[in-house]
Amino acid sequence: MFESPTLQTLTDYNIWVAMPAIMLAFGTMFLLVIDVLLPEERKHWTPILALCGVVASFIATLLTYSPEQTTTFGGMFIADPFTGFLNIVVLLTVFIGILLSTDYLHRTHTEHGEYYILLLMSATGAMFMVGANDLIIIFIGLELLSIPLYVLAAFRVTYIEDRDALSVLKSEEGGVKYFILGAFSSAFLVYGSALIYGATGTTNLQEIFAAVGPILDTATQNSGALLLLVGTGLALVGLGFKVGAVPFHMWTPDVYEGAPTPITAYMSVAAKVGGFAALLRLLVVGLSGFSLEAGVDPATWQSAVQVIAILTLIIGNFVALSQTNVKRLLAYSSIAHAGYILTAVAAVGSAGLVNGVVTAAVQGVLVYLLAYAFTNLGAFGVVLAIENDDGTGTDLDDFNGLFNSRPLLATAMAIFMFSLAGIPLTAGFVGKWLVFSAAVQAGLIPLAIIGVLTSVVSAFYYVRIIVNMFLKTEDAGAPAVGESTGVRYAIYASMAGVLILGIAVPLVTNLVSMVHLI
Repeated sequence: MFESPTLQTLTDYNIWVAMPAIMLAFGTMFLLVIDVLLPEERKHWTPILALCGVVASFIATLLTYSPEQTTTFGGMFIADPFTGFLNIVVLLTVFIGILLSTDYLHRTHTEHGEYYILLLMSATGAMFMVGANDLIIIFIGLELLSIPLYVLAAFRVTYIEDRDALSVLKSEEGGVKYFILGAFSSAFLVYGSALIYGATGTTNLQEIFAAVGPILDTATQNSGALLLLVGTGLALVGLGFKVGAVPFHMWTPDVYEGAPTPITAYMSVAAKVGGFAALLRLLVVGLSGFSLEAGVDPATWQSAVQVIAILTLIIGNFVALSQTNVKRLLAYSSIAHAGYILTAVAAVGSAGLVNGVVTAAVQGVLVYLLAYAFTNLGAFGVVLAIENDDGTGTDLDDFNGLFNSRPLLATAMAIFMFSLAGIPLTAGFVGKWLVFSAAVQAGLIPLAIIGVLTSVVSAFYYVRIIVNMFLKTEDAGAPAVGESTGVRYAIYASMAGVLILGIAVPLVTNLVSMVHLI
C-alpha cells in the first residue's frame, strides 16, 4: 500500500523566521499598487506608507530575534542573531534614508513614488543577503539590492528638464558606470559560485564546509582544490566590488558624487552591510577550513584579504586628502572604512587558532557596521542640508563658517567627523577598537598597525572640515536650503546613535554577545 503524502504547513517550513524580509517585500508590492491608485494631491502618503512598512518589518525582526539558528526555504535561508542584528541595521538605514529623501525629491522636482518602491526593494535584497545560507540566495539578494540602486543613482536624469545641468550629467554618468561595473561584478560572483559548486557539488554553505575537508585530503594535484581556489577568488572579486574595496573601487567616487545625496547616503551603508554579510557567510560558514597547506589555520584566502585590506586602507585615506568636494571625500572615506572592516574579515581566516577569534572578529564587524551606518548617514544628512537644489554647494569651501549660521548642523557634523576618525566617546572609536583587537588576537599585527596609522592620516581630512566650519568665521556660512524637518530628525537620530554607541560601550557589546557563525 502507498501512503498518502503528508501536507506541509507554513509552520513546517519555518517561513516565519524569514518574515522580516518577506513582510518588507510584500509591503513594497502593496505600496506599488497603492501609489498607482493614489491621486496626485495625495502622493505625500507614499513615503508615509513606506515608513510604516519599514516599522512593521522592524517589529517582525524584534519578534523573531532569537539566539537559536533556524533555517527555511530548504536550508537556503538562515535566521540567527547575525541575521537579526544586520536586519536592524538595514531597516534603520532605509528609515533614515526615507527621512532624508522626502523634501529633497520635492525641491529637485523628482517626487515620484517609484523612488520609495525601489528603495524598499533594495533594502529587501540586503535583508536576504544577510540571511543567506546558500550561494544562490547570495546572488539573488545581491541583484535585488543592486538593480534598484542602478536606477536610483541616475534618478535625477529622468525628470529634470534642463539636460545641461551639471548635477543631471553627473547623475547620468554615475548611474551608467555603476550599472556596467555592477554587471561585471555579478558575473564574477556567478562564475565563482559555479566553480565552487563544481568542486563541492553543492551551493549550501554548510555543505560546502563539509565538502572542503575531503577535497583537501585527496592528492595534491586535485582539480577540486584548484576549482575551489579559483572560485573563491572570483567570489571575492564580485563581493569586493559591492563593498568598494581596492582595486574594485573605481566606481565609488563618481557614483557617490553624481547620485542624489539621499541615495548616496543609503547606498554607502546598505551596499556594505549586504556585501560584508555575504562575505562573512561565505568565508566563515563555507570556507573557514579551506587551506591548501597542512592543517586548517590560516585559511588560504586570508593572505588575499590582508593584501586587499592594506591597499584599501592606504589608497582610500591618501586619495581622500586631495579631495575638495565633500561627497567625493566621503566616497574615498567609505573606501577606507571598507579596509577597516576587511581587517576583521582577515582575522576570520585564523579559525584554526581559537573559535573565539572568529567570534570576536564577526562581532567587531557588526558593531563597526552599525557605527558606520549612524555616522555616514548623519554626515551625508548635513551635506544634504546645505546642498543647493541644482546639486552645488557640496565643496569644502561651502562649509566655511557653518557654525555662524547653523551651529547645530556644524556641531553634528563635527561629531560625525570625530566618529569617522575614531575619536574616543564616539561610535567609530568603539568599532575600530573591536576591529583592531580582533586583528591582534588573530596575530595580524602588521595589518593592525597599518590600520592605526592610516586612521591618523584620515584625521587630517576629517578635521579640515571641522576647521572650515568653526574657524573660518569671516564667511557668512551656507544657507542650508535643504534643512527640512525630515533631514533634521535624521541628523539628530544619527547623532544620538553615534553618541550612545560611543559612551554606552557595554550596550554595544551586549547587542552582539549572542552572535556567532561557527
